[in-house]
Amino acid sequence: MKKGRTLPGFHLTMGATLAWLGILVLLPLGSLFFTAHSLSASEFWGVISSPRAMAAYRLTLGASLGAAVLNGGIGFLIAWVLVRYRFPGRNLVNGLIDIPFALPTAVAGLTYSSLWAQNGWLGRFLAPLGIKAVYSPLAVLIVLVFISLPFVVRSIQPVLEDLGTEPEEAAQSLGATRLQTFRWVLFPSILPALLTGIALAFARAVGEYGSVIFVSGNIPYRTEIASLLVVNQLEEFNFGGAASIAIVLLLASFAINGLINLLSRWSRRHE
Repeated sequence: MKKGRTLPGFHLTMGATLAWLGILVLLPLGSLFFTAHSLSASEFWGVISSPRAMAAYRLTLGASLGAAVLNGGIGFLIAWVLVRYRFPGRNLVNGLIDIPFALPTAVAGLTYSSLWAQNGWLGRFLAPLGIKAVYSPLAVLIVLVFISLPFVVRSIQPVLEDLGTEPEEAAQSLGATRLQTFRWVLFPSILPALLTGIALAFARAVGEYGSVIFVSGNIPYRTEIASLLVVNQLEEFNFGGAASIAIVLLLASFAINGLINLLSRWSRRHE
């Protein structure tokens, strides 16, 4: 008996999918490359390889990758606690994970700048140690960790829920230690989800703007992120230069995400 389909046929649904993606994704990306095409090859290279741009790339990509990796460890621990333990306030903690999704990034930047300033609640403990947590690269890293954390937690959480405790109990019944159980049973199962969460966190951090500008100080060559450099180019009506820098960020995100997706597929094949 042929199974019925709730939605219309393949051609109609695929056509609607491609049209929607074309309008929302392909068309904006195409316009980005078209705008950058107004520059000659030498002008394009001069914009994207200027010392100021290179400094912004290093800070943006380095801080984004650092925040994604940190969230890989922190997010796994949070997801583990939420899935494997029952405690008072668990639902509240679970809800707090999604705060960065709903909170305007400018509000997050203002909050963090007040907390980590030299006279702030947290910054006052770092100032005597010579640690500057605002208007510094460290400030950029802190806010990027905050805004990208939910992507890792929400990627790992359903995998842990589906996995259950049976594989661990079976491994321990066979004499495996906790470390061996984690290394050979748990980690291979959650690795694809972990890599996916890290990739999403990295992509989110690369494009962050609102929260960073409040805590970084926006000092050229030191604390200026690439997104702010794009805005500066637009304010100077240099649309080709803004598009050129945006293309570099886009390609970097594609490259990192592609690499992590390859690692994720490799890990699935070797489970």
